[in-house]
Amino acid sequence: MSARKIIIDTDPGQDDAVAILLALASPEEIEVLGITAVAGNVPLPLTSKNARIVCELAGKHDVKVYAGCDRPLGRDLVTAEHVHGKTGLDGPVLPDPQMPLQEQHAVDFIIDTLRAHEPGTVTLCPLGPLTNIAMAFEKAPDIMDRVQEIVLMGGAYFEVGNITPAAEFNIYVDPQAAHIVFKSPAPKVVMPLDVTHKALVTKPRNDAFRALGTKVGIAVAEMTDFFERFDKEKYGSNGAPLHDPCVTAYLIRPELFSGRYINVEIETHSELTMGMTVADWWGVSGREANALFIGDVDADGFFDLLTERLARL
Repeated sequence: MSARKIIIDTDPGQDDAVAILLALASPEEIEVLGITAVAGNVPLPLTSKNARIVCELAGKHDVKVYAGCDRPLGRDLVTAEHVHGKTGLDGPVLPDPQMPLQEQHAVDFIIDTLRAHEPGTVTLCPLGPLTNIAMAFEKAPDIMDRVQEIVLMGGAYFEVGNITPAAEFNIYVDPQAAHIVFKSPAPKVVMPLDVTHKALVTKPRNDAFRALGTKVGIAVAEMTDFFERFDKEKYGSNGAPLHDPCVTAYLIRPELFSGRYINVEIETHSELTMGMTVADWWGVSGREANALFIGDVDADGFFDLLTERLARL
């Protein structure tokens, strides 16, 4: 099997950083064609900077990083410094990147890349708000049928919301973009809070990262030390959920995950439930299924994979 070609669309974010590191550590399974940054956890200047910081942390200076949309399609930007800190990567002290930011806009890079490759050979991996992906689909509708798969982190159903009572952060930031993406014909796999809240960085798991003794292992442990303070206080859990690496892990070891192929709709009108992912888990709506909605993960297998791959960097 040849490596799966992907574009990572991201708003780093400590958990985004770990997802990127896992991808860059897995060249047998994953070929990262480029990383596109979007405004989300922190504003665009920081997300595009953080993506390059993470590439340099991994020693992968040749990865191309593109800056994309700096605001949602139809709303003011909502950010999450209260979770990720003022830089988005609070925790470790990491140097400013030396890698250049590419001049091309991320949306144009997505369009050009999908057009340049054979249909069905490029997977999109959004780890943040779906603004860049939606803009690309709106600007070049022909590319929607060329996407192999969209594997995204976002949404929730049984775990309800983490930014409002009804909505998960990534979808809430740009529900209009999410609506466009979920209505597209591209095959979709969704990693909602329902599964990511089962991928908890407990103390032994974080100790395993730190015990690697490498720059990457220690940085990941320090990121999680910072990141988990918010979630442990909020949820009373034994550790922070590692949301975004579920996307990368699924590409490498899909057998770690299970879910259902169901209909998922995005609420874009009600202020009370704005950004809610209305997931028809029980098949009661009669609406056509449009996404594989993941509900469970082998957490031990997930962390074994993550630790083994991070040790490579």
